[in-house]
Amino acid sequence: MAATPAVQVICLGEALVDRLGPLGCDPATVSPLQCDDRLGGAPANVACALARLGTPVAFVGRLGADAFGTAFEQLLARRGVQVSAIQHDLMRPSRIVLVKRDANGDRSFGGFAGDQGKGFADQALNASELRLTLPPLLPTARWLQLGTIPLATPASSEALFVALKLAEEAGLDLALDVNWRPTFWQPEMAIEAGPSPQQRDAIRPLLERSRLLKLAGEEALWFFGSMDPNVIRSALPQKPAVVVTHGGARLAWSFDSSRGEMRPYSVPVADSTGAGDAFLAGLLHQLCLKPDCLFDDPKMALAFASACGALVCGGVGAIDPQPTQFEVDRFMRVSPQLI
Repeated sequence: MAATPAVQVICLGEALVDRLGPLGCDPATVSPLQCDDRLGGAPANVACALARLGTPVAFVGRLGADAFGTAFEQLLARRGVQVSAIQHDLMRPSRIVLVKRDANGDRSFGGFAGDQGKGFADQALNASELRLTLPPLLPTARWLQLGTIPLATPASSEALFVALKLAEEAGLDLALDVNWRPTFWQPEMAIEAGPSPQQRDAIRPLLERSRLLKLAGEEALWFFGSMDPNVIRSALPQKPAVVVTHGGARLAWSFDSSRGEMRPYSVPVADSTGAGDAFLAGLLHQLCLKPDCLFDDPKMALAFASACGALVCGGVGAIDPQPTQFEVDRFMRVSPQLI
């Protein structure tokens, strides 16, 4: 039997299909033939981006036993992502997310398609299976990367905390992208709605266990009442490294004694889906190469991560446009400095 690759990052969570509507159109109101189906899901996006950059990575998730599930597992394997901990669901389909895009390529999430009455495969991530498949990946790994969407369903929430316990016992650090998506919690919620007090309470344990915390500006306001990463860092007992992003506006960070702001690269935007995931992958890639980079040279690490996000905005979908290390380095050589 082949040896398990020495992974450095384990990404756990949803792998799904982003059904992109035509620019300015709602994909729920047009034929699927007019839409562009792209494989996505934040943790899967991060895994693919890390593999593209050259960081050994595993993806842990649950896929439907359908054409989308097969296509996703094949894509991950082609990218070089370790897939030994992927689960297969015979009763539930892979989830299709309806993605609206405005004329500028900015997107919003507008519900789901494909449910056959039993929910979606990613909602049924199984804790018992994880106890068997996750431990072989842990000895060489440095980071467990999560979002909060698995917390929206009891089964996947249980599995997430089992994985987190195993990872912490093995000495891994947690990289958390809050990635608040209200319709995953309650389909009837408005796409711009913030979390309820109960939902914030469910997410709080992850915030308090993260070593690296990434939030969008509105998420920072919802959970901490401030977009200042220094305030957020001070509010958490473990004092994590914090990055607050603002789409096309300046990002801000607070890492121990280092703090500051940086403007993003200015690029034409075809589709912003997955840009934040590429940013996080770029940052984790830098941390795997240089574990102290957030303290020794944070501006270079953040500029690299920003370049990863910018390059993804230039293509359609979250995964296909993801850059290699060479492409990021070339882009940074010819692009203006961000500071």
